[in-house]
Amino acid sequence: MKRSLALVTAAMTAALLTSCSSGSPSSDAPAGGATDNGAQSEAAGDGELRSIKVGVIPIVDTAPIYLGDAKGFFEEEGLDLEIVETSGGAAAVPGVVSGSFDVAFGNTVSVMVAADQGLPLKYLTNGLATTGEDPDVGAVLAPGDSDIESAGDLAGKTVAVNNLNNIGDTTIRTIVEADGGDPSTIEFVEIAFPDMPAAIERGQVDAAWVLDPFKTGAMDAGAKLVANNFAEFDPELDIAGYFTTMETFEEDKELVDAFTAAMTKSLEYAAENPEEVRDIVGTYTKMPEEARAAMTLPRYRADFNREAMQKLGEAAVKYGSLDKAPDLDALLP
Repeated sequence: MKRSLALVTAAMTAALLTSCSSGSPSSDAPAGGATDNGAQSEAAGDGELRSIKVGVIPIVDTAPIYLGDAKGFFEEEGLDLEIVETSGGAAAVPGVVSGSFDVAFGNTVSVMVAADQGLPLKYLTNGLATTGEDPDVGAVLAPGDSDIESAGDLAGKTVAVNNLNNIGDTTIRTIVEADGGDPSTIEFVEIAFPDMPAAIERGQVDAAWVLDPFKTGAMDAGAKLVANNFAEFDPELDIAGYFTTMETFEEDKELVDAFTAAMTKSLEYAAENPEEVRDIVGTYTKMPEEARAAMTLPRYRADFNREAMQKLGEAAVKYGSLDKAPDLDALLP
């Protein structure tokens, strides 16, 4: 029996938009205030910790940093971590460039586009990758009674994505063309992820690219799977990671090395402890336990797959999001 779409959407919207104002899910974690890059703050204990401000979206994708903070991995590396909520790559990139954040979480095409526009950015670690199979963390969905059955059927249709010229429409165009459709005939429109389930049900769009937890909610409400665009693009595709400015990377080795070590440990721990991932998500969002149990978790890993990243960059050039292929030697660790 279908769930009430209003209830599903309300729960999922709360999951995305609600997070701890301090950014730390641990009640005994150091409070830590915002400081200029290079400043230090005292923490409970014998030594002093280096303050670091990291901008993230409070969703399942970023669970490892919250988990690592709760486990003390950042403190072990001498860092007093402050997690600051952002709305996504559009806010994360200027936040890092302006110095509001030391590091931020952003999807790979957003960072490629910023670099293409002359903003020198550098990834420190990966953040998450596609599962490479069905179910995946993101998928293209259509109404249950739609005649859209596969990626090629999206040609000539209206498809919702959260941002234009980004990882969503780039991967969708690629899999549509691979399935025999003409990607140039797709009309992409911007709709926020929380609003996509309702847009599908009302027929506002023919299909929508939806991420978990909204994907699971929409399918529970009757939407059907058309394609797993990440997994079908490349089963090793990396989706987003943690980046800083090239200036910070080159001039603040202490901070870079400490964050990289702590974040790597956090990603490895999350990969090995999926139930703790589900639990920690409940500490910085209001996602109910039932939804957390049902959601699809991504693969968490610190290293990037360069072949898949190169393929993504070439696709972004082909479909007009980038002027030239990204310099992966400059962009990746």
